[in-house]
Amino acid sequence: MGTDVIVVGAGVIGLSTAIRLAESGASVRVWAAEPPAETTSAVAAALWGPDFADPGRTWAYATQPELTRLAADPATGVRLCRGTQASDIQSEPPPWVDRLLDVRMLDPEELAPGMLVGLRTTAPIVDMPRYLDYLTARLDVEIELRRITSLTEPAAEAAVVVNCTGVGARELTGDEGLRPWWGQHVVVTNPGLDEFYIEAVLGHEWAGFFPHGDVVVLGGISRPDVWDRTPDPLVAEGIIARCSAIDARLADAPVVGHRVGLRPWRAKPRLEAEQVGAARVVHNYGHGGMGVSHSWGSADAVVALV
Repeated sequence: MGTDVIVVGAGVIGLSTAIRLAESGASVRVWAAEPPAETTSAVAAALWGPDFADPGRTWAYATQPELTRLAADPATGVRLCRGTQASDIQSEPPPWVDRLLDVRMLDPEELAPGMLVGLRTTAPIVDMPRYLDYLTARLDVEIELRRITSLTEPAAEAAVVVNCTGVGARELTGDEGLRPWWGQHVVVTNPGLDEFYIEAVLGHEWAGFFPHGDVVVLGGISRPDVWDRTPDPLVAEGIIARCSAIDARLADAPVVGHRVGLRPWRAKPRLEAEQVGAARVVHNYGHGGMGVSHSWGSADAVVALV
């Protein structure tokens, strides 16, 4: 066979995996139903952060130095940003607080209403449209736009197939444990913010904003089992209201766009290999809203399986 590996999917997980495979010496092709700019990855805010449990926590730890290195080059869309993280889930600092940079725990009077704990830190944030362009250029392989109905299609053309299809993996693999978690962001003109803010909450609505140059990406919301990617005006109003309660400058910031994506949620990400015909198929999907944070660590895990 002329192709060693076909990676299916061109979001952040697929592109990062394809890069790691290509840079390890494999001949790589990428098949995708959508170009990178139309994937859920392009909708992400996106802030690096670890999970509470493995394997995601290990993957996030492995991703952190890669994103930190990329932050030295403005063309990547990655930069180190100061900001605030708060939570209503528990009153103690997160178990991975020692992995964060320049941490200062917030005093109770500094917390937004309802938050039990908070900290200020410096972390990588990613302008996803620019970052996906960077990853595509770094891969230097033409992305072949083709929608498949079975993994037997790429398995007929390559010895190894890597399935990075996000929510599309539900239909391709019959994995009913994989569900879409609908999310929406509002993009506004930056009124002067240079720090991020994010809440980790028990509910499905929270405040989060991430400055990327001339714009700020506002969130957030999560709705399980919704497939329609149409923006909801009422959701947008709620997002703006929650974010404005944290920083009043956002209340009158002109809206320049709305972004909707389907987070590929699964109780545990799937990263494992199986045989399909003569090909070895490695699944790498189900990262929920942690795709950017898991990306390089899970890509390294795929290389180890291949």
